[in-house]
Formats: sequence, C-alpha cells, structure tokens
Amino acid sequence: MDSTIANIDARQADQADPLRAFRDRFELPDGVIYLDGNSLGALPKTVKQRVAKTIGDEWGEQLIRSWNTADWVHLPQRVGKKIARLIGAEDGTVVAADSTSINLFKVLSAALDLNGGRSKIISERDNFPTDLYIAEGVAKQIGKGHRLALASAPADIPGMLDNDVAVLMLTHVNYRNGYRHDMAALTKAAHDKGILVIWDLCHTAGAMPVDLTGANADFAIGCGYKYLNGGPGAPAFLYVNPRHQGGFRQPLSGWFGHRAPFDFDSSYAPSRSIEQYLCGTPPVLAMVAMDEAMALWDDVDMAALRAKSVALCDLFIQEVGAFAADFGLTLVTPLDAECRGSQVSYSCDNGYATMQALIARGVIGDFRAPDIIRFGMTPLYLSFAEVAQAAVILKDILATRAFDAPEYQVRGAVT
Repeated sequence: MDSTIANIDARQADQADPLRAFRDRFELPDGVIYLDGNSLGALPKTVKQRVAKTIGDEWGEQLIRSWNTADWVHLPQRVGKKIARLIGAEDGTVVAADSTSINLFKVLSAALDLNGGRSKIISERDNFPTDLYIAEGVAKQIGKGHRLALASAPADIPGMLDNDVAVLMLTHVNYRNGYRHDMAALTKAAHDKGILVIWDLCHTAGAMPVDLTGANADFAIGCGYKYLNGGPGAPAFLYVNPRHQGGFRQPLSGWFGHRAPFDFDSSYAPSRSIEQYLCGTPPVLAMVAMDEAMALWDDVDMAALRAKSVALCDLFIQEVGAFAADFGLTLVTPLDAECRGSQVSYSCDNGYATMQALIARGVIGDFRAPDIIRFGMTPLYLSFAEVAQAAVILKDILATRAFDAPEYQVRGAVT
C-alpha cells in the first residue's frame, strides 16, 4: 500500500472542501481549534432547540402523554435506524441504548452462549480498557474455563484463532494510535474457524464509511458522543446480525426487551427482534439530543467525509513531520491511510504538560497515558487552515518549552 503523504496546501484544500458548509451547523467557540471530537463531538446547533422543545412542550405540557404523542417510546429504534445507515447495517439490526460497556456485556454474553462449546475470548492488549474489563468480568461470571487472551500486536491475531476461541473482540480503530483493522479480512478469518466477531466502532462511526453487512460481522457496539456528536454521555448503540436475532437471549432481561412490555407479564418472554437488546426505560432527554444530532447525517456524503479525514490527517502529519524529530515527537499513527482512522497520535516525553499548554493556547486535543498526545480530525467542522495552525502552535510550545510552566504539570481528573 502507498504510504506517501501528499503535499497539501491548507488554503486551497479549504476552498475545494465539499463539506465546508457543515461547519456552520455546529456551535464552535471563537479562538478554539477543536481536535478532540474523537473524545466529545461538538454541539450541533439544532440540538439546543430540540431539547428545549422536549423539555418545555413535551415534558412540560404533554407530560406522560408524550410517550405516545411525541413517540418517546420508539426513540431507541429511530436513533438506531439513523446510525445503521452510517455503519452499513440493515434496518432492524441497530438500537441506541445504554452505554458502550453495558452493550458489550450484552452482546459478548450472548455470543459466548451462542458459541457455547468454546471458552476463549481473543482481543488486543492495547484495546480500550473498558472492553477488556467487561470481557474479564463476563469470563469470570460464566466460569467453566472461560478466559481472555490478548494479542500484543495486530499481526499476532490470526495465529491466535484456534478451535477453542469462541469470540474475537476488537476495536476497529485503536483509541491510542489510530490503527485500523481490516474488518472484512479478520471477520472472514474468524468465521473460517467457527469464531464469532464483535467490533467496537467507537472511533469509527461518523468518521468513515463502515460496511457491517458486507463484512458479515456478527455484533457491533459503539458510542454516540464522539464523531456522532450526540452529547456528553450520549446513548450508545449495538448491532446484531439478523441471523443471530431471536435464537438466544442476552442476559439483561429488562422490560423494554420483553416482546410485549405493556402486557406486564410476571415472567420474561424476550422479543425476537433487535428490541431484545433493550433493557430499561430509555433516557429521553439524552436520546432526543442524539436523535437530533443524527439528523444532519442525512446530508453527508460518507465518501467525501472519509476523503477529507484522510487529507486532514495527512496535512497534520506533513506539518508536524517538518519538526517532530527536533523535539522528540514520534508518530505512532500509521502513515498508510488504509490502516488508520481519523486521528493522529504522537509519543511525547512531556506529553501531558504539552497538551495542557496547547489547550491554554486554544488547541484542544487530549492525552493518553503514558506518553501519547492525540489529535482527532472531525471532517464536518474542522478546516485545513486550523490543522496547519495547530501544528504551528505545537512547534512554538515545544521550541520555547512552554510546557515547563508549573500550571501545566497539575493532572486533572480527566486527561
């Protein structure tokens, strides 16, 4: 694969950008270059009005009638249908619900039950910790020899797929270095060995096209607050391949997963559709914000989104690459766009303090221990000029050692 970084002129790229009009659809503070949409997406302007209407009219005036009159009750399915279009999923295979961690607990438990003759879960040592924690907990809860085995590098994964593996559980785009797995190839390799596959799409959905159906994925999960711009703590989502719906149960048998919840039966009869993966009452205000945030995606060309994502990353790597070696920065994100998501990460000896100095100068990225400074490229509202300017500011901070200031050494609760 070609790993050459194109020579990009920021001004020309902005003039030619087919997505530039989307920036006006977001609330973005003046004087801020926002490179952290891979942690929390910006606020779509229409969300404020939609949530205010829900609070004032639907809750304030209609009260409990809004479960019917405003159709609150079907928000998980409506939001799920909007997400499905972005991840290559069929209608009726995605719902918005709960958190990523809870949804992983559901689908991992279900997958292990479905592949009951096997006991091993395969993942990566560098996977996002909550995924590993949930897998450890599920394996311990089931017992019977179930265990989690971790690959040290992506290249090690195929060789670990033996006849005792029940589930391969991977994050499509790595949260630290931005490495992107070949979803179709790894899913096929697993299926050839009778292994079910769960994909975490937290750093994928809304950043690039995905084709879960084409890849024949079994399950997927993801969050709503990053590239989907659903707001802090937004509802997550989950996908279940149609062939796996109705044949077995997920363990959180809440009333919204019942086939007829308002019959109020005393015993549980699970829905045979994707609705079985619902649990308790949906959080309406958060779900409404997510629903409205998803509306702008109707106008997005996903191929153009991916092309801009690649170009934004290439530009940042190009600009930072001119001085990275002088200041001990090491690129840990793949140069090859086919092998990366929509972020650029560097190892940096004074990473935390450097990021705090950047934030103080209006360039917001984030830090991941022990030494990673991370920059998310969100094509809907980020310009090429901003990316180029962020590189200029980063160079100045490193050259002047501005990160040595005492205020940048104090660790916040969130990094």
